[in-house]
Amino acid sequence: MGKEQQDVGGKEIGMFDIQEELKKLPGRPGVYLMHDEKDEIIYVGKAISLKNRVRQYFQSSRNKGVKIEQMVTHIARFEYIVTDSELEALVLECNLIKEHRPKYNTMLMDDKAYPFIKVTVDEPFPRIMLARRIVKDKAKYFGPYTSAGAVKDTIELIRKLYNIRSCSRRLPRDIGKERPCLNYHIHQCKAPCQGYISQEDYRKAIDEVLSFLNGNYDGVLKNLEKKMTDASEAMEFEKAIEYRELIGSVQKIAQKQKITDTAGEDRDILAVAVENTDAVVQVFFIRGGRLIGRDHFYLRLTGEESTSEILSSFLKQFYAGTPYIPAELMLPEEVEDAALLEEWLSGKRGHKVHIKVPKKGTKEKLVELAGENARLVLSKDKERLKREEGRTIGAVKEIEKLLGLERVVRMEAYDISNISGFASVGSMVVYEKGKPKRNDYRKFKIKSVQGPDDYASMNEVLTRRFQHGLNDQKEGKDMGSFQAFPDLILMDGGKGQVNVALQVLEKLGLHIPVCGMVKDDNHRTRGLYYQNREIPIDKNSEGFKLITRIQDEAHRFAIEFHRKLRSQGQIHSVLDDIPGVGPARRKDLMRHFQNLDAIKSAEVEELKKLPSMNEKSAQEVYKFFH
Repeated sequence: MGKEQQDVGGKEIGMFDIQEELKKLPGRPGVYLMHDEKDEIIYVGKAISLKNRVRQYFQSSRNKGVKIEQMVTHIARFEYIVTDSELEALVLECNLIKEHRPKYNTMLMDDKAYPFIKVTVDEPFPRIMLARRIVKDKAKYFGPYTSAGAVKDTIELIRKLYNIRSCSRRLPRDIGKERPCLNYHIHQCKAPCQGYISQEDYRKAIDEVLSFLNGNYDGVLKNLEKKMTDASEAMEFEKAIEYRELIGSVQKIAQKQKITDTAGEDRDILAVAVENTDAVVQVFFIRGGRLIGRDHFYLRLTGEESTSEILSSFLKQFYAGTPYIPAELMLPEEVEDAALLEEWLSGKRGHKVHIKVPKKGTKEKLVELAGENARLVLSKDKERLKREEGRTIGAVKEIEKLLGLERVVRMEAYDISNISGFASVGSMVVYEKGKPKRNDYRKFKIKSVQGPDDYASMNEVLTRRFQHGLNDQKEGKDMGSFQAFPDLILMDGGKGQVNVALQVLEKLGLHIPVCGMVKDDNHRTRGLYYQNREIPIDKNSEGFKLITRIQDEAHRFAIEFHRKLRSQGQIHSVLDDIPGVGPARRKDLMRHFQNLDAIKSAEVEELKKLPSMNEKSAQEVYKFFH
């Protein structure tokens, strides 16, 4: 943690002071996410108290176990999401683990399905049952819940209270075919199987069940408490205990599950926190009914804007540049021109988009939760957010000014890696608003160039990249990493590399500024080459630091890919082309002779001595090299 790390995920990890951030943790339930030096999520956990739980990882006196001790050495920063209960935190933890699959969450990587309560409302005489997954069968689902036992108890309770059938008979087809079951005789079912209750009256009972499962259970609890008291006064203690246990089950299952939306819809939940001239917009991304992630955005205000104006401005800016727009946006209050915004967003999405302000229920609670997280971010991280903005957007502004450009959002940097021309590869890294956009990174295996020709290799990479993008645009394909063209191209090198890029762009009829990242004799960033001149940069500026991070990232990405190819294919390039030499003999030859030159100079008699070789295979190896 002592040395400053490069910018990853929009955060300069070296500037994250763990001890200082630990002091800011709230004593609230929630989920915490541990990030490593590359800003990858390596662990997701839940806590009754975030303050107490997260601090435990960094207390040397605690026996954390080998695995956790190892994980802690890789933690570069952490973040958290507050919830209203540990139950919510558990469900959210499950969702985030499934989405991100962190390295150190192996014990939680099972695909455990949390139980739902299912009501078969599409049937003439609906049933209530436990389900482990949601299917599109016109039934209503409630949950998920973390306790299957509580779900079963609640289902049993509902059946007792509302006389709901538990059988699987096809009704009304099977009415009167068999005698009523035991539940009818113990007064826990009205026997629709015998026609003893009409479909209309049965439906009324189902409506009450749905009301109960939607959270209207106060009346039921009061009724149970009265029955428990009456049973106790009548000295019927077994009955009283039964009622008490049922009350406990109802109270347990009745905890609000705001984090997961059982409708299975895609929606964004937005909220804003304002303090003087600073504001934070928090966005919860719900996909397929699960909260898969969140992000916050720092806004600088004049101090005169209303919450509605802030939200309206944010919607226009954020969704203008995002590739995916969900069917619903949930806001804490109405915004001006909502109908016009819906029309605009619907046009971008290709399907109807609704902007809603929920007034009650789960959706309202989700908006409240987003607002609470926004307020926490603003109160605890305001200064850090400002620093981050300076290192990202602020740094991009510096580069714009230096080059005389405007509105640089997307930057693409390119690099070539090879060793003596072997397995030449190209890399493309993408930064948007000063932050790496890793999903848009691309690798190129050089196909047309033999030997260490970096200029020709770069020509191939750039031609393939932009030709691919042009083809996608012509075919009207969905926006992807190739179709989105950069506002600025950054080349790893000076005049030569820049000229190669300009030639490719001219050939394809594209007009994109190209800038070279020039290095000194120590292979450190020295300045920028732009429009036939080298522009010096203040090495203490945020713009210089961003250029350095981009250059290092492009080089790292290329090297990683090159190493992977080299490890997979270097031996194959020669030995696998020899008839009769398979994996076993190849390994034997390399193990004994160590390198290709020694194999080439070996005689047949020497080759024959290897355990896996015979006369024929030895002759083939000798013949191949001579």
